[in-house]
Amino acid sequence: MSKFSILLLFMFIFVARAFRNPKMALSPNDPTSFSRPDLVAVTNVHFQLFVNFEKKILQGHVILDAERKKPTNSLILDVQNLTLKSITNCKDDSKLEYTVEETVSFGSKLRIKLPNVPESEDGKTRYQIKIQYETSPKAPALQWLDPEQTSGGKYPYLFSQCVAIHARSMLPCQDTPGLTSTYSAEITAPKWARVLMSALHNGTKDVDPFSKLSTFYQPVPIPSYLIAIAVGSLVSKRIGPRSSVWAEKELIDQSASEFSETETMLRTAEEICGPYVWGVYDILVLPPSFAFGGMENPGLTFASPSLLAGDHFLTSVIAHEISHSWSGNLVAIANFEHFWLKEGLTVFLQFKIIGRMFGEKVRHFYALMGLSELKDALKSLSPEFTKLIVNLDGIDSDYAISNVPYMKGHTFHFYLEKLLGGPKEFEPFLKSYFETFKYKSIVTTDWKDYLYKYFSNKTQLLDSVDWDAWLNKLGMPPVIPNYNTDLLNACINLAKRWLSWDENTASNFEKSDIANLTAQQKLQFLSELFADEAVLSVRKMEKMQEVYDVDSVQNAKIRFMWIRLALKSRWEPKVEEALDFVTKHGGMSLIRPIYRDLYDWQEMRQRAIENYMKTKDKMMFVTAQMIKKDLHLDYN
Repeated sequence: MSKFSILLLFMFIFVARAFRNPKMALSPNDPTSFSRPDLVAVTNVHFQLFVNFEKKILQGHVILDAERKKPTNSLILDVQNLTLKSITNCKDDSKLEYTVEETVSFGSKLRIKLPNVPESEDGKTRYQIKIQYETSPKAPALQWLDPEQTSGGKYPYLFSQCVAIHARSMLPCQDTPGLTSTYSAEITAPKWARVLMSALHNGTKDVDPFSKLSTFYQPVPIPSYLIAIAVGSLVSKRIGPRSSVWAEKELIDQSASEFSETETMLRTAEEICGPYVWGVYDILVLPPSFAFGGMENPGLTFASPSLLAGDHFLTSVIAHEISHSWSGNLVAIANFEHFWLKEGLTVFLQFKIIGRMFGEKVRHFYALMGLSELKDALKSLSPEFTKLIVNLDGIDSDYAISNVPYMKGHTFHFYLEKLLGGPKEFEPFLKSYFETFKYKSIVTTDWKDYLYKYFSNKTQLLDSVDWDAWLNKLGMPPVIPNYNTDLLNACINLAKRWLSWDENTASNFEKSDIANLTAQQKLQFLSELFADEAVLSVRKMEKMQEVYDVDSVQNAKIRFMWIRLALKSRWEPKVEEALDFVTKHGGMSLIRPIYRDLYDWQEMRQRAIENYMKTKDKMMFVTAQMIKKDLHLDYN
């Protein structure tokens, strides 16, 4: 099938998704949620749950505190594959009528008939509703691991991932980032297990000889996708005055060493953004099936074990998750059509932190590396999802997650900073922005309006911005800032030497070529070779391995790009290594491109599909779904 035909097919699929059910009563403020917090808003969630490893479910109840905003007789929530046992009014334990309606691929509408409740003294009508339920073993938000999938191999493991709209499969909730609420929890788990949540730990006590109860509270209002839980055989090690790293004991020392710069990153972020409001900043290193490099759960960043490279290169991901403590967590987005607003700003803050710690040239180099990755990502994206503001009418929000909101969004912020006078002018704006919108959920126009308000003396400069091109046009950013290329040039020059080498002549390559390159530069050197239209011969690849011994590198990102380069060269012995890599790693950014590369190599397509079919049940839901799309298994 031609690339043009594939493009048309993708366009047809996404249009079909968008119009598959025009009568869906989705929220007017969020196209991927049925909930209506504009009518009745949940203000606090209290969990009381039992972790059932045998059945791979959570069992128990939630109590929802809710407040009526407008006249209505219903509370509307999002649910997905939950077994609802009963719904009652907490005040008198009376049963409440409810219906589950309008099921679509990403969930259902739960409508609860509200009890008659008198107004409070302040004139507000408040409810307390108890929902007894249990999750499905296939809940997209929950990853249940057998003991053999863990480092210790003795105990099972549970972790959650609610981004983008999977919280509804873990609890009945208003699953939209447009609503933020506090939460508390009482979690009963086996005695051998440690329970962690994206909340402050409030103590643990024995329940019986086999189980214990852990309690938590999150006093800062957060969106539902930031509710997180992990249960496993975990230990901790202190890495700073407000930070500990958690992991299985086999990984704890390596994890503590790798993330030793966390407090420096936190202090640097506070200098740029303002006070850190979440109390603690802990890091949990998850098993390999975790689909992301990191996840910014408040007070408990989830991190992939692929970050444990031994060279601190990949810990810039921690700078990214720290930055989310302000961008996305403190100031939320109203819905995932504005995903770029939190991710683009977060990357901008991440690179600022790296620049403060290691120099402005390094900051610029990271930006250039990101642009290189963006160019590659655009090749496999539906055109609609190459814009900053996307249309998610009837479409699962997972489809909005790509490199575009991150790097195109970063480029926009970098461009604006330079336009408006540089860091001395722009960083005070950032502090003011976070202070103004903290604990609120906003859309792009709110951010833009405040930018104009803050820089009211520079409206002429802001008027010169092509806002439509930046926010709504397809493809690469309309303007590429004038980044410093000193660190990049070394990568480009070495790549040119390999591309121009005549294999019939003696080579003059030596290990010293890369001795003074940082891990980031080594990665970019391989990326330059991969991005070039020319295809390296297998002979050149073998020579590169002979001279540089790339196979021995432990850094997952470098190994990832080395494998992609080998597949581009059709170096057949490396296919088995590629399949082993995608089986051992769970990060989507690491394994999806390799699966796409294998699919494009027609002779290896079936091997990729067979490997996916064997391993898909061990992947996180979102990973399995996205790779299924990459391998065109939805359309065969």
